[in-house]
Amino acid sequence: MTSSTLIATRESRLALWQAEHVRDLLTQRFGMSVELLGMTTRGDQILDRSLSKVGGKGLFVKELETALEEGRAHLAVHSLKDVPMDLPEGFELATVLEREDPRDAFVSNHFRSLAELPQGARVGTSSLRRVVQLVALRPDLDVQPLRGNLDTRLRKLDVGGYDAIVLAAAGLMRLGLAERIRSRFEAAQMLPCAGQGALGIEVRSDAHALLAQLAELTHQPTWFSVQAERAVSRSLGGSCSMPLAAHAVWHGDTLELQVALGHPTAPLSPLLRVTEREAVTTDAGARALGERAAEVLRAAGAAAYLGAAAEQRAAP
Repeated sequence: MTSSTLIATRESRLALWQAEHVRDLLTQRFGMSVELLGMTTRGDQILDRSLSKVGGKGLFVKELETALEEGRAHLAVHSLKDVPMDLPEGFELATVLEREDPRDAFVSNHFRSLAELPQGARVGTSSLRRVVQLVALRPDLDVQPLRGNLDTRLRKLDVGGYDAIVLAAAGLMRLGLAERIRSRFEAAQMLPCAGQGALGIEVRSDAHALLAQLAELTHQPTWFSVQAERAVSRSLGGSCSMPLAAHAVWHGDTLELQVALGHPTAPLSPLLRVTEREAVTTDAGARALGERAAEVLRAAGAAAYLGAAAEQRAAP
């Protein structure tokens, strides 16, 4: 390992906070000398189209992986919700840190909660998962696309483009913006997506010494939770064109996994929901829980929803 470890990171304020957080952990825990390599990804550049139309969330990580592959950086820090379920050959998820609040946040300058919004209020979100759940809660609202980094989205709210927006609570909290949160959606209202609130560190598979060190930072309960969540999406062929939510919580030694699937082109269609539980002690057990939840979802009628998502991906 070189004397200086380089972290590849997006250059948004939140991404830099996350990279700096990992830098400080590595310095405190291992005495590493760590520098940041800031990069702009395709996902940051394309703001006029939905992610489902331009390649999905993988657009936020591809350039960082190229930096790892070329040796310009040693590790990349990601919001785990942005990481594709299957990494390219030669890359590995080395560790997942303890999760921040995984819930979605209701942000508004004039209203305290979703229930307070008047009929026809304009609500912004970047996520199909949030769209279908918002429509299930309030079909009378005008839900509109909202792209850009966290600061950009808040600015669009503040200039009057929306009556409210929905963001991940974790990002707001990490940037010291918790006061912008008017209320938080509980899982029964709006289920988070796989990995929401967790930070993951990606490295090359041949970086054996770094892999061993980073493994010491793993928060095991979070690791098992996100393994189960990501297994659902992997089993169903999840992508940005699939409104899929998957969230696992611990009850003692038992991991409870809740999953919700909406229709990608008919948001007024009923949400399909399943809940599975298992005592999980291994990676294989966590993945098996997620795979079982996916099969139960298929049995509940998911095929039509998945087929519509596939057609949407194939559309020009």
